[in-house]
Amino acid sequence: MLALTIPAIGRPVDDTLLPLPSPAEAMASCQRRLIEESLTARYTDWVAEALDDIQSCFLITDPGIAGHPIVFASRGFLAMSGYSMQEVLGRNGRIFQGPATNRQSVMEIREAIREERTLQVSLLNYRKDGTPHWILFHICPVFGADDGRVAHFVAVQVPIQRRSRCSRSSAEAMLGGTRGRLIGGCREEVRSDDLGCNPTVELFVDVDNRGLEAEESREASKQERELALDAANSILSTLTHYSKLTGRVVSGKRCIEAGFSAINSSLVMPLGRIKESFILTDPHLPNMPIVYASDEFLNLTGYSRHEILGQDCGFLNGPDTDVEVLDQVRQSIQAEHACTVRLLNYRKDRSSFWNLLHISPVRNASGKIAFYVSVQMEENAKNSSGLCLSAGMRQLGVVGAVKVAVRSLCISAGPSKPSS
Repeated sequence: MLALTIPAIGRPVDDTLLPLPSPAEAMASCQRRLIEESLTARYTDWVAEALDDIQSCFLITDPGIAGHPIVFASRGFLAMSGYSMQEVLGRNGRIFQGPATNRQSVMEIREAIREERTLQVSLLNYRKDGTPHWILFHICPVFGADDGRVAHFVAVQVPIQRRSRCSRSSAEAMLGGTRGRLIGGCREEVRSDDLGCNPTVELFVDVDNRGLEAEESREASKQERELALDAANSILSTLTHYSKLTGRVVSGKRCIEAGFSAINSSLVMPLGRIKESFILTDPHLPNMPIVYASDEFLNLTGYSRHEILGQDCGFLNGPDTDVEVLDQVRQSIQAEHACTVRLLNYRKDRSSFWNLLHISPVRNASGKIAFYVSVQMEENAKNSSGLCLSAGMRQLGVVGAVKVAVRSLCISAGPSKPSS
């Protein structure tokens, strides 16, 4: 047994006496690692410094991690919101919403995320000190060029300035009467040189935030919309450049090869709430490649997500894996039946473990098989769920949750065609 020596005392300590992390602590550690590696694994360690040079308010989120957390916040955003980087990393964007945030706008954002498309919407958010402020919220997906999945979402936030309503007399007074023009309202699209006014005159006043919550909406100007779009393009250009250094290229548009199935981010999010080790495979593609892997599966096997997506499950097998059990699994899949087996598998470090494996077909709303879900549980491992359930019951629970997520997605996406 390895003995550790504490210098202050000089006595050997048996490592079996050292406290082991609890399941909750292990999961929190895994979550932190995923957040830390979300950008560096795809864009290199230098991307954060490059993003910091972009003078815009924006966030980057990762839909592939449970809870769709924030993985980067720009200096401009931190200055605008009053939060520190440590306070926002790993959190969800809901922390910036408040009692007067328009629910319809929030639903529009959720729908854009589900449909993996770009959206601009006016939104009333709240700073850390509780003061409300109007922003133009511009969100756009970042697609992996190799698999077409959404790697990240970029969320640019442009403050919407309050535009004062000017009467004819006050407008003429502001402009010094130089051109005697009638101005009913001052808008940002109208440039000062066109009006012949003093460029030092502030037409867009936002002295304080009183009354913001009573406003029904504040519309962004054309200039503010263009500013948000330019910022998003600059961020996407930076991410694309650094992704080329790792070979995991990203793009603002989905470009996937024919025959590869991409999991929609709206399915990734409910799957991420299932706190068990499981994967989804696509039976419609050669070798049934993995199209989704849970964080717990990565924690169990030691692999990272980009190492296994698109691969078949053969990498888990090794020299002592029973081929007869593998044949039993293949036959069950061919017959479109569920099966449960005990299989010797191997982690990335080639250490072995007995895998209590349950595989089941998952059908969509039209009754066709969309995926196969494989639930892995290490034999004799401690139950981290805190529930007194057998391995079999926990596996059936995972299968049921996956089926609900897949069918709900099909229903929300619209009526399905009847099965042939």
